[in-house]
Amino acid sequence: MPNLEEAIRERAYHLWVADGQPDGKAEVHWMHAQYEILEASVANPAVADIAVTKPARRVRSPKKQNSR
Repeated sequence: MPNLEEAIRERAYHLWVADGQPDGKAEVHWMHAQYEILEASVANPAVADIAVTKPARRVRSPKKQNSR
């Protein structure tokens, strides 16, 4: 893959959009994207480019509890 950081950045963006564009979770999306891209490139280097363009999956946040 020519530019690993760019692939991770793009994937993290897609994960962020799929998660509803929440504030304060950039690191979580980056780590998920990094894991997906690196896992795909180790398993099959030819698939690494596909991992960047596949539809984003929903990243679930922990449920918020009512403060009442």
